[in-house]
Order: sequence, then C-alpha cells, then structure tokens
Amino acid sequence: METLPHRSARYLIFFQYIGSKYSGVMKTPPHQPLEGVQNHLERAVRMLKPVNEVSVSISSRTDTGVHALCNSAHVDIQRRENKPPFSEQTLIQALNFNLKPEPIRITRAFRVQRDFHARYRARSRTYVYRLATSVSHRTQMPLTESDLCWGIHDTKLNVSAMQEAGSLLLGTHDFSTFRALNSETPFKNPVKTLELARLEPGLSFSQQHFHGDIQFWELTFKCRSFLYKQVRRMTGALVAVGQGKLSVRDVGELLDARDSLAYPQNLTAPAHGLFLTDVRYEESGKEDSAFRHLVPFVQD
Repeated sequence: METLPHRSARYLIFFQYIGSKYSGVMKTPPHQPLEGVQNHLERAVRMLKPVNEVSVSISSRTDTGVHALCNSAHVDIQRRENKPPFSEQTLIQALNFNLKPEPIRITRAFRVQRDFHARYRARSRTYVYRLATSVSHRTQMPLTESDLCWGIHDTKLNVSAMQEAGSLLLGTHDFSTFRALNSETPFKNPVKTLELARLEPGLSFSQQHFHGDIQFWELTFKCRSFLYKQVRRMTGALVAVGQGKLSVRDVGELLDARDSLAYPQNLTAPAHGLFLTDVRYEESGKEDSAFRHLVPFVQD
C-alpha cells in the first residue's frame, strides 16, 4: 500500500523578544545593517531544512526598540523525504536552539488549519507601557531596567488626572490625532474601539533591591488593532497630563481634532518602554482559559 505524501503543516507560534537591538519585528532587506526579528525567525526555520520556501507571517508590528512578551506569527513547514510534521514541542525546542544567542524565544506553537492567518484572526492585542518616576538621569536606572522602561524626572505624577484622561480614550473613536504619519496612513481606518486604558503601579525586582525611591507604573491598552505609534502617542499625552503639561480637557480636544498634525511635537513616548504583552485569538466563540489562545489542532 502506497503511503500518501505529507503536506506542509501550518503552525501558529508565539514568541517574545527584547527589541533594543532590532529595527522592529518586521523583516528588513539584506543591505540594511539592523535586522528585524522576522529575519531571525525565518533563518531559524530555514535551518530546519524544509522543502518549501520559508515565510513567517507576523501578527503584530512593533517598531525599533519596542519589546514583546507575546507576539505571534504563522509559518508553513513541509519536511523533506516525506517525513511527518514536527510535533509542537519539537518545533519549539528546535527553533529556540537555532535562535541562540539572540534575545528571541519561542514560547508556544500550535498546528492550525491551512487557511489560518495570524494577523487577521487575532481578536485583540494588549500593550503595556512601563514608566519609572524619580529618575533624574539615565545612569540612575538599574541595569535590570535599562531600555525596558521610560525614566521620568518627576517625583510624582497626577495619577487621578491621568486616569480621567485615559477614560476619555475608551470606546470607539476616530484616533487620527494619535497616529503618526507613514506610508500606510491613508489606507488604514482610524476608527478603533479601545477596550482598556488602565494606569496602575508596576512591579520591578530592582525596586526592592536597588532604588526604593523609584516608582514604577504601567499603562495598559487593549484593542483589536492599533494605528502606527498610537500607543506611544496616547502614553505621551497621558504622561503630559500627569506632569501638568496638558489638561484632561486638552486630551479630549486632541481626540476630537481627528488630525495627526494636531498632536503636540516632542510628546510621543520613547519606544523602549513599550511591550506587546498579549495577542488573543478566538475559535468557534469559545476561549481557552488555560492558554487564552484557542486554535484547532489539525490531523492530516
């Protein structure tokens, strides 16, 4: 009896990275000296020697210097000599071995249907922006937090005003003011529904053991998708409210302006404090409470 050939298998992979040394998550051309995370992911998959051409499809773009605790992508892999598809655990271990010594790690992998698309099937994305107050100079920042949060000179932010301003951003709005202009701007719908805008004290190992006077804060934003630099612009505006540079009313007026050029110059939060922390998927109206990402396992 003839054995049927194994077809390519599609995997949804979840991965994390420290973005300080990369041009962003997206692939860069060979002549560019600073590579993207995608370059390294595709190189790691090619080292598995698949039959098919390798193309990793990223779910969520992040800019230069932005980090991720949870980004995702899908990739097709067809093994040589009619070998069966990799198990999910084997794929995780093999890719992580090939990624050494890059600060990129595969955390989970799932076999998914061949029409599954990591970007378009995502139901929400969550970003956390980390702040540290009472930092008068970058050398005061503990090494464990270097390039992982935005150090602010102010010893105290007006937290209640920031929370009030953040509440204005919740719901469905035209966020044109809070997007930076780029080549994709004219083609993307600026109307988004922001599900979460929350400010709360943050945690840090170094806070207890190094500088007890540094206070860490986390701004969390959740939406199905975000516009270019939207999170960093919203963060910059809310921090300006906390510093007294903008009023709560000013934030409402910026939102109503619906004009990217209305956003004040030099107010955008720096990239290195931003983390993509969650990309969530739903399948058949259900959600997996254990992994928060329910995707179907497909047998050939």
